[in-house]
Amino acid sequence: MTAATGIGSMPGTRDADHAEAVRLVLGELPGLPHVPEVPGRGVAAAMTGRGLAVVEGLAADLQPAGWRLTDTSGVDHRRARSLLAQDLDTVEELAQGYEGTFKTQVAGPWTLAATVEKPRGDKVLSDHGARRELAQALAEGVGGHLADLRRRIPGVDRWVGQVDEPALAAVVAGQVPTASGFGRHRSVDLPEASAHLEWVVAAIADAGAEAWVHSCAPETPWSLVAGTGVAGLSADLDVLGPADLDTFAEALEAGLTAALGVVPSTDPATGPSDARVTERVQRWLDMLGLDPEAVGQRLVVTPSCGLAGATPAWAARALRLAATVARNL
Repeated sequence: MTAATGIGSMPGTRDADHAEAVRLVLGELPGLPHVPEVPGRGVAAAMTGRGLAVVEGLAADLQPAGWRLTDTSGVDHRRARSLLAQDLDTVEELAQGYEGTFKTQVAGPWTLAATVEKPRGDKVLSDHGARRELAQALAEGVGGHLADLRRRIPGVDRWVGQVDEPALAAVVAGQVPTASGFGRHRSVDLPEASAHLEWVVAAIADAGAEAWVHSCAPETPWSLVAGTGVAGLSADLDVLGPADLDTFAEALEAGLTAALGVVPSTDPATGPSDARVTERVQRWLDMLGLDPEAVGQRLVVTPSCGLAGATPAWAARALRLAATVARNL
C-alpha cells in the first residue's frame, strides 16, 4: 500500500504550534507520521541548530555570522538540545499507544559542513579534517537519537531516519560561498562526498532504521546518493532531470523506497485536486515503464519540500491531500 508522509518542517512560531503539528501529523498521516520540526521558533529549532543538537561530542555556539564550533557549548547550543528533548517529550506523550512506522529527520553531514563555521571562522566545508570530524560526530549522534526515540515510542516496529541534504548539490558543484561572499569553496570530490553520507546512512542502519536521503534542491547528485546504501530517496518531482528519473526508477526496481514530492509546499493560487496529483504520479510511473502494482508499496507521497513556509491551513490541507493521493494510488 502506498503511504504518505511529510518532509519534516511545519509552520508556527511557538512551542504550542509544535504540539499542534504533532497532533496534525498523527491524525493525517497514520501510516507514516514523522517528528515535526517548527523552525519558525528560532535558530535553535531550525535545521542547522537541530542538527547540532543531535551531533555527539562537539560543542557549538551561535555567532553573528551563524553557528560555529567551539570548545564549550554556548547558551544557544544548550537551548537547541533542550528544545529537541522538549519536542521529543511532546511526541512521546501524544504518540502513546502508536504502532507502525515513524520517521525522524536530521540535517546531513554536507549541509552541516556548508552552514557551520570552524572555531576560527569560515565554513567547516573548507577543512578536510573538520568536515570529517563533523560527519563522524553526526553519525554517532544519529544512532543515539534513534535509540532515544525507540525507547520513547516502543510500539514503532519500523523507524525511518531521513537525512536532509539541501546543500549537497552546491557542495559537489563548488557553489557554497566563502565567508567573504566573494569566492566559492572548492568542490568536494565525489568519493569523499559519498563516504561522509555513507557513515551517517550506516549509523541509521546500525540503529535498526531505514535511511532515506531527502533534497528538494535542483541538481542533487542522486546517482551518488543511491550508491551510499540508502533505503530510500526523497525529492521534489519538479526538479528531477532525466538522469535523476532513471536513478529513481532503478532505485524502485532494486527495492528501494521513492518518496515523491508532488503536493505544493506553499499555498498555491489554486489547490490541485487529488485526482490531478494522482494522475501525475501514474503518468510518471508509465513514462518510466514501472508497474504501479509492483512498486506501489515502495512509493511514498509527500509535499514537494518542508511546510514551514505554508500557512497552517495549507499545511493541514497538504498533508490530507498527500494521504488521499496515497490511498488513490
